Amino acid sequence: MTDQSPLGSGPPGRQKAGHRNAGHRDGSILKLSRRGFLGASAGALVLGVALPGRGPAQAQEAEEPAIEPGTRVSAFLEIRPDGSVLFRTPFIEGGQGVFTALPQVVGEELDVDPAHFTVECAPPGPDYLLFDGIRFTGGSMSVRRSYDRMRTLGASARHMLLQAAATRLDVPFAELSTEPGRVVHAASGRSLAYGDVAEAAASLPLPDPADLTLRARADFRWIGASVSRLDIPDKATGKAQFAIDLSLDDMLHGAVQHAPRLRMEPGAIANEAQVRDMPGVHSIHRLPGAVGVLADSWWRAHRAAETLQIDWTEAEPGADHAMPADFSSEERTATLSAAPGEGIAFEANGDVRAALDSAATVVEATYTAPYLAHAQLEPPSALVRWNDDGTLEMWVPNQAPEMFQGAAAKAAGIAPEKVIIHSPMLGGFFGRHFIYDTANPFPQAIPMAKAAGRPVKLIWSREQEFLRDAVRPLGVARFRAGLDENGLPVALDAVAVGEGPMGRWFGRKPDTADSSAVEGLSGKPYAIPNRRVAHLPIDDPAIIGFWRSVGHSMNDFFSETFLDEMADAGGQDPYALRLRLLEDNARLTTLLKAVAELSGGWKRGPFTADDGRRRARGVAMASPFGSEVATIAEVSIADGRVRVHDVWVAIDPGRIVNPAIIEAQVTGAVAIGLSATLLEEVVYKDGVPQARNYDGYPILPPDQMPTVHVRIVESGAPMGGIGEPGVPGVPPSVANAVAALTGRRVRSLPLSRTRFEGAA
Repeated sequence: MTDQSPLGSGPPGRQKAGHRNAGHRDGSILKLSRRGFLGASAGALVLGVALPGRGPAQAQEAEEPAIEPGTRVSAFLEIRPDGSVLFRTPFIEGGQGVFTALPQVVGEELDVDPAHFTVECAPPGPDYLLFDGIRFTGGSMSVRRSYDRMRTLGASARHMLLQAAATRLDVPFAELSTEPGRVVHAASGRSLAYGDVAEAAASLPLPDPADLTLRARADFRWIGASVSRLDIPDKATGKAQFAIDLSLDDMLHGAVQHAPRLRMEPGAIANEAQVRDMPGVHSIHRLPGAVGVLADSWWRAHRAAETLQIDWTEAEPGADHAMPADFSSEERTATLSAAPGEGIAFEANGDVRAALDSAATVVEATYTAPYLAHAQLEPPSALVRWNDDGTLEMWVPNQAPEMFQGAAAKAAGIAPEKVIIHSPMLGGFFGRHFIYDTANPFPQAIPMAKAAGRPVKLIWSREQEFLRDAVRPLGVARFRAGLDENGLPVALDAVAVGEGPMGRWFGRKPDTADSSAVEGLSGKPYAIPNRRVAHLPIDDPAIIGFWRSVGHSMNDFFSETFLDEMADAGGQDPYALRLRLLEDNARLTTLLKAVAELSGGWKRGPFTADDGRRRARGVAMASPFGSEVATIAEVSIADGRVRVHDVWVAIDPGRIVNPAIIEAQVTGAVAIGLSATLLEEVVYKDGVPQARNYDGYPILPPDQMPTVHVRIVESGAPMGGIGEPGVPGVPPSVANAVAALTGRRVRSLPLSRTRFEGAA
């Protein structure tokens, strides 16, 4: 396939949203005039895509349906005269390190130090649909699913630069080599900087992948190294630009007041005239399920919106996901726990019923986990502008640019190619920034900007965010296990009860289990001969979404804690039982022994620590997102509450790109996993979430953060994910340690619901 893009600058009308281009170097807030914005990327001679004479909307049109995603060098790379590289990544940086890891992968084959990369998120377009025709940042997929293509992309660009240099130096291609940023002809002692031949290279066709030679693993310089994060300097100095930092000329600020319950609609506003007369107020807008206010500052818009005295009318009969006035999370838990039925089988091996009937001991338990909020630091926002040519331009926190482009086009009543999406760095996300019905501000900002005839930046207050977040589903799991006369498991039946986010947002076929509802129950590696995992679907009245590690975040708590119950019932040590059940799995046996060694040797306890406190340890394993994880937690009880002192994590992601990023991601995963274990829950009463800010939804404070110890085990298996796998092992390892210490088995989270009176 040839590269049909002519030489020139990168796509016009695009804000630099990544390292070193995320605003002014002095850290001031970026203000974009239309003229300055459209000219922002001009002037570079590049190996890159050129779109001369085209507007920003046309730059995002998918005009070449035959494009194979991830292959066109011009869509991803610009090499500038100074040798620096602009890399348009398909994925969005939200703290997970993808703006560094992918430059390591590309730079390894391109032969450019990742420190010389500038990174921004690519606009919507067919080049970036790397996941079977779609693109999103999530599922711990970004690096592992693009690794091979990004290596080939870097190698293709290097090959083109070598071809151009061969012509320029009038030497055979085979006599040339590269060193970082330069083409070298060793025989004559001559060399050329990449920037000197980038223009000529841009006119060349893409090489045949068969002609490319990828760097041998033994020769890697940056893949596998702890390269410093490219995004950290600007974040540390306040220069990084997030969506809420951006502004446009003539912009109005927006705030909203949502209906207390979903699908209620605004009726009469008792004090509308008074609010219109408040200082700075521009206009009031009735919206589906909300009322919005535009003003000359966000604080004025917010104060006006919360001052509105709105008569909310009940939802129309049959309204989709209308929240019942009597809904409560307590009643939801009771309903799921009591729901009859064996569910739809997702995984089945052997004859579970016969094995249970003949078992020497049968163990049964029901586990529950609450709704959880995303509670990310950056609140949702949308910066929207209708351009004179009829295009709609949006700067929005998002994890899926093409999905947001399509949803915005539908909301605006225009074609998708007329929607220009910019994807700034995310201030945390954890699954929050997908297309969730009623849980995004941009469908509100679009009509407000249209009506006002001016750009609008709408920010949801923290209270409005907690009211409309797409929460992690509340979940219940029922277990029955059979043990033989030696106390070893011979049968396991597990039923997940509730609704999963995959089925909600992508559809679930009738009589088919939702994989996101059972992951963490299914796919467990233990050698239990008769196993059945099923899903009993019961629709959730709440708007549910993906949360960091999705179904694993609760199901591994259920399954790994119940495995400890099985061990106790059979008189087995839980660590030894896991080793026994994994004896034919060398990879996981190695991993389990690694975490025990990391912790100084397995000891369950209770035991007396050096500080004189009684402590105990718990162990858990998880297999999320292509990686394998083993976790040990050490706990004590103080004033009736659980205190976690240390968490040891051994993670095997198969192959690695950046060990420092892995350690940071695992440490962060432990923090969010422990926060959910000890503290977090969304409580609904009368159809309304009770917490409206962090005072009612506590997250783990710094003084409760344990010491986290990480060991990376690189087995050479296919590459797995990193961002989420560290979460699922935390709740069960802590709960198992608490049970060992207190003799009390807690089957619901968070543990703050329970007061523990001393240790066993």
